Amino acid sequence: MDNVGNERDDLLSEMLKPLRLTGVFDSRWHVNAPWAIEGDAEQSCAILHYIVEGGCWISGEDQHAVELREGDLAVFPTGTAHRLSDRPDRQGVPLKAVLPERQPGTSGEIRIDGAGPRSRLLCAGLHYDASAATGLYRALPWALVLDRSQVDQEPLLRDTLRLLAAPDRPVGPGDRLITLRAFEMALVLALRPLLAEFARGPASLPVLRHPGIARAMVMMSTRFAEPWTIESLAREVGMSRSAFTAAFRELVGEAPARHLTGRRMQEAARLLGETSLPQSAVPQRVGYQSAVGFHLAFRKWFGKTPGEYRSSAANAA
Repeated sequence: MDNVGNERDDLLSEMLKPLRLTGVFDSRWHVNAPWAIEGDAEQSCAILHYIVEGGCWISGEDQHAVELREGDLAVFPTGTAHRLSDRPDRQGVPLKAVLPERQPGTSGEIRIDGAGPRSRLLCAGLHYDASAATGLYRALPWALVLDRSQVDQEPLLRDTLRLLAAPDRPVGPGDRLITLRAFEMALVLALRPLLAEFARGPASLPVLRHPGIARAMVMMSTRFAEPWTIESLAREVGMSRSAFTAAFRELVGEAPARHLTGRRMQEAARLLGETSLPQSAVPQRVGYQSAVGFHLAFRKWFGKTPGEYRSSAANAA
């Protein structure tokens, strides 16, 4: 495989590191045509729809409608507003009208008793820590669809979805935590074959077509502790500073300095929240030579000091 192929694989592998979910709202839909439901955009939330029985259409603003059949899975990585309906031209009712309360950690149910064909769906809002979402993740298409044959090629994904969709799913101590981690695994397993498709035909993710920007993103993701500057990153990938900055903004959607800061803050938050590493050792581990500079950057990014973040993470645990 050539270097460009390796860079694509490395970058996609970075994105496959599980987004740590902070909460899940899941619901079971029992609907008979005619029906249509409009879902609002959700911030820091991936949305998942698994067709247990029957079928439906998904559509969004300025997007072509897509038909889903039994066994298919649709994922909206960034929570784009969309409509689910028994046919693509039907106007719907707002989701909040039929499920007014959708707090993470709870479940719901929708029943629509029409005279037409029946469908059953498992739907979930997967709330994640926004700081863990990379620029590449945010650049994913509005909807990703796995048909039944693709789901069946991932037996663990298929069996997990079926278990989560079962009406008699076991309930007991630790159920919500198990559900949270099961959906987290389902999200990663669903992304894996789709991202492999992007690696084979990267036209749908323009950043993968640009070897210099793809390589820079890999370096920021894996070598964030090094003392990078925009000049040194541009030089490393054989570009001028101005060309590098312009291409990065266009393909990734943010400035390279902000992207690098985001990756460093993501790792700092992980070290503070999930390890016992002394707080004084964190700055150097994430590329800051100055503890004061790190402290200011962390507070600006998260709205709290590193110490406050560690305390709140410990309380949550």
